[in-house]
Parts: sequence; C-alpha cells; structure tokens
Amino acid sequence: MADTLIKVDLTQPAPSNPLVHNRWHPDIPIAVWVKPGDDFILETYDWTGGYIKNNDSADDVRDIDLTTVHYLSGPVGVQGAEPGDLLVVDLLDIGAKDDSQWGFNGFFSKQNGGGFLTDHFPLAQKSIWDFNGMFTKSRHVPGVEYAGLIHPGLIGCLPDKKMLDEWNKREAELIATDPDRVPGLANPPFAATAHCGKAQGDVANRVAAEGARTVPPREHGGNCDIKDLSRGSRIFFPVYVDGGGLSVGDLHFSQGDGEITFCGAIEMAGWVHMRVNLIKGGVAKYGIKNPIFKPSPITPNYKDYLIFEGVSVDEQGKQHYLDVTVAYRQACLNAIEYLKKFGYSGAQAYSILGTAPVQGHISGVVDVPNACATLWLPTEIFDFDINPTAAGPVKFIDGSVQMPISPDKK
Repeated sequence: MADTLIKVDLTQPAPSNPLVHNRWHPDIPIAVWVKPGDDFILETYDWTGGYIKNNDSADDVRDIDLTTVHYLSGPVGVQGAEPGDLLVVDLLDIGAKDDSQWGFNGFFSKQNGGGFLTDHFPLAQKSIWDFNGMFTKSRHVPGVEYAGLIHPGLIGCLPDKKMLDEWNKREAELIATDPDRVPGLANPPFAATAHCGKAQGDVANRVAAEGARTVPPREHGGNCDIKDLSRGSRIFFPVYVDGGGLSVGDLHFSQGDGEITFCGAIEMAGWVHMRVNLIKGGVAKYGIKNPIFKPSPITPNYKDYLIFEGVSVDEQGKQHYLDVTVAYRQACLNAIEYLKKFGYSGAQAYSILGTAPVQGHISGVVDVPNACATLWLPTEIFDFDINPTAAGPVKFIDGSVQMPISPDKK
C-alpha cells in the first residue's frame, strides 16, 4: 500500500496544517519530497477547508470569505525535476475520506463571488449530496441519482517568479478596467488570509504579499475543473521551478462540464493516489505551453442524452459575435427552463446541471455572427422520463422539497 505523505484532520482548521497552502508562489517551501516512479497518497480538505457544513442552511455559502480558498495539499517536490521538464502525473485512484461521505454544491451570492448564472440566481443557495459507494443523491434535489466521476478540480505546479509577476500584472490591468464591478473581474493578491505552508518569517511575508490567488486556471494548470481528470488519467505538467512543486485539492465527487454553479461541483474532502515521473526537457520537445492529459478510462456509462442548444444572443436579445460563453449560458438557461416543467425549481435544475455529468460542447464557431454551444443532459440520471412527448410534461417533483436559500445581509 502506498504511503500517505500528507494527512488532513477535518476536525482542525486548515491553516493549522503546514503541509497545505492557499496561494501560488515559487517560494512556498516543498512540503514533501518523492522520487520519479514513486506512488503515494495525499489527503485533501474540501476547497473551503471545511467551512461549508452538512446542514440545511445556506448561510455558510453566503458568508464564506473567498480570500481563503483553495486549500491545496503540497507542494510535492520530485527529485531531479528542473524547469523545462514535463512532470508526468498518473491519477491511480481518488476517493472521499471515510469520515466525510458527503459533499456540497452551492451558488454564491452575487455580492460575494457570484457565478456563471449569477444574474438569474443572485442569492446564496446550497444542496447537500450523500455518497453511497459510487452513487450520490441529495435530500435537497429529489428525483435524481448518478454515478460519480471523482476528480481534482485543482492540480498544478508552482510558477516561477516571471510567470507569477505576469499573472499579477495582467489581472491587475483587467481589474482596473472596471474596479467597482460586482462580482469583481479578478482576484488580486491578499496577504491577510494567505496560508503559505511551511514558509516562515520574511519568506512567508513575501509569499503572502505576492502570491497569486488559486481561483482561476492558468498556464500551469490550476483550477481547471476538468471532470475527465479522474482515476486512470495521466497529466503532463510543465515544470517551472526545481522540484516541480505539485499541489492538488478541490476534489469533486461529480461535476458537469463548465462547473457552472462555481461552488461548483459536488465538493468534498478526500484523497488522491498518484504516481509521478519525468520527461527531461519535455516542454521544448513537445512545444508544451499548457498541461495536456489523457482522460480517465472509467466514466459513467450514460448513453441517452437530451441536448440543449444555445447561440450567442443574450437574454436581452443582444447579438454577440461568436461568443461561446454567451452561447453556453443560453444552452444552460434553456435546460433549466425545460426541467422546471417537471416541477423542479430553477435552483434545483441549476444544481443538477452543475453536479451531474453533463457534457458541454462548442458546436460551431465559424458561422458569423452566432456561435453555437450545446449542453448534453443524461436522461438516465432521472427517476422519470424527461423526453418530450405529445402528452406534455408531467410534474413529478411536487415542490415540497426545496434548496436552502439565504438572503444577503443588510
């Protein structure tokens, strides 16, 4: 059995653990060292460090301090890894911690983070999902059950100083275009809640002041939220610093493409069993800028889908030029309106699209002016038939079960 190199105690606050961190910076000390060919296990907190609770209130989703996230296990140093190498990571297995067989999904308040459909769902809401082996159900979203495709939402290597400075510069320039926007356009460094792993003294102060927030995906990987990075995947990461500095967290039991609810998939605490190797000089050999990966050979075996289209014309009827984001938003909104005909609230339908293994596709970006995006909803996850018929939809969901919602504070 592989050694567990990083352990997390869910009864203790995440910042008390020196083997986790919540910023990206080249000076974060390596937490543990391994050799090429080693396999090992890392335990992880959920991305909030345990802030979200298994209850029937959305106050925690409303009140969370998003400057604290994500809590990542690592960095793992690989002996012999040098800038320009490719770090090869095999995800051998992933699971939920034995003492935490549940997960959560939520919508952030528009005043605190927002999300893909925040203008339609501006208040904080939450659903809890219980795990039964490879399947999950929610007491807040009736009528569905699905197999999980467990994966890390966030995995990547430490940046070098040049890359870090470029991230901070370009994101600061974006924020400056509309500094008062709610939610904000990006998240700048914020020292007060930085957790810098083993760093101490001046090093910790520098990491806190300069460290990039972990919220977006970037060139090194990071918070890409790719549901197909599951057990059996192989990922090739560019190395920027000696040792590589691999970190992982933000585990998801299940997620739809796009993680459209932002708080996002079915978030959970868990563990990752992985193996690492190196391709020396692999970045130049293969012309790699961003990570590449082989998907999991194990995926939920759903074969029947109902597919919703969207084009790049927004809710107000404004035409956008080949805008895939607008098109995918319209596909999602179309699916939500459809599911409401069967008795779901809009929030419950939104939660399903964020947590179920829906597929999102860019279906057309050549026919001016409209991009076309599609959302593939597996019909087999429902306890009833959602396909259109001449008889019309039947309200199988009676509205007696709702998701917790919390109004914004005055």
